[in-house]
Amino acid sequence: MSRKIKSIDESDPNGAFYWTRDPEFVLPGRNGGLDTCVEQEFASSRSNDLKTLLNTFLETATSFIKAKACVVRVLLPDEQTLQVISAVGLTGEELEAERIVELDCEDCGKDAFKHGLCSSEVDTCKTRHSDRPHRQFRSAISIPLESRNTPGVMLGVFTLFFDTPQSTSGHASAMAVSFSDLLATLLEHIKATREAKREELLMERQSIANEIHDSLAQTLNYARMNTTLLSDAIRNNNEVMATKYTRDIDEALEIGQKAVRTLITDFRSEMDPAGLLQALQTLSEQFRKQHNIVLDCSIRVADLDLPLEHEIQAYHIVREALSNIAKHSNASHARLIVDHLCGYYVFTVEDNGIGTFSPVEGHYGIIIMRERSQRIGGEIKVESTKGLGTCVQLFFPEPGTNRRAVHA
Repeated sequence: MSRKIKSIDESDPNGAFYWTRDPEFVLPGRNGGLDTCVEQEFASSRSNDLKTLLNTFLETATSFIKAKACVVRVLLPDEQTLQVISAVGLTGEELEAERIVELDCEDCGKDAFKHGLCSSEVDTCKTRHSDRPHRQFRSAISIPLESRNTPGVMLGVFTLFFDTPQSTSGHASAMAVSFSDLLATLLEHIKATREAKREELLMERQSIANEIHDSLAQTLNYARMNTTLLSDAIRNNNEVMATKYTRDIDEALEIGQKAVRTLITDFRSEMDPAGLLQALQTLSEQFRKQHNIVLDCSIRVADLDLPLEHEIQAYHIVREALSNIAKHSNASHARLIVDHLCGYYVFTVEDNGIGTFSPVEGHYGIIIMRERSQRIGGEIKVESTKGLGTCVQLFFPEPGTNRRAVHA
């Protein structure tokens, strides 16, 4: 995604702003390297489900390293036990034998934690007695999974099984170490994503609670107080005050009703029955009315034949991006472009504002947009530079399209 240029037309006495070129859409690259290939593998699943991500990763690792099977164990809270969370190439009986091991097992955990990369003969492991179902494997390589964020903190162990003897200095071991680094990063990413989602959910609930308190609870308390006063006025035959309190209660109920309608409008899905394109047109019109920002809306597709889930998620992502422009950009101009390029639907929201002075990737609004994009197999790219504004780009392949075929 190339940087846009914002310009002032010198021939225009008013110094009008104009966009000099379209934002560039760059297909996800592939250079054939190990990291890129692995990232492409588990990006294709576009799922935050731990099992799906890890299974995809392990299948790739097994194929690259030419192992017969592999397992990932994580250290449980007691810090004495390792539990399998994902495995590839093991039968149900074999997996059951691997499911729980003690950390003091020299081959399965302790030796790896102490010395790093280690290899062993399967038959010599005390966890895998001769009566256990591992006869198809001759050797195993184990690598500790160390936290990337907190060096020295162990997350678990990555173990691969082979039908031939292996050494710690062999090619398979070197490949296994590379994959273990990626695996540790993946595990921490999943953990961080879950924590961010949990935090965002709590923030959203708190936001709803605050909205209800500010716009509804106080109004209802006011009406209840006036109900008590109305009862006193009626009991005292004070017609003037009774009329006043009745009017106050009626006004409070009207305000409360409007507040409820506003809450419903704010928190429900606003997808237009006519589809996403019409909804985006309406959203653009509302943005222009509510904000002193010139918004250009360019729809470059005749129709969007998308599943409803894709339309809903794309709509909310665009709305969030426009909301960020209104709240934070100090922009005078913005634009929304909907296009179809190289087999992808591309939604670009761009402004000519101040840009960001801190990393945008950690902002919870970006996290939400990424989560929404992943639900429909898409991605979010964000580019923001001080003084040059911000560009948010959502893209996803045509539903039902093989993503790898698109890259070919």
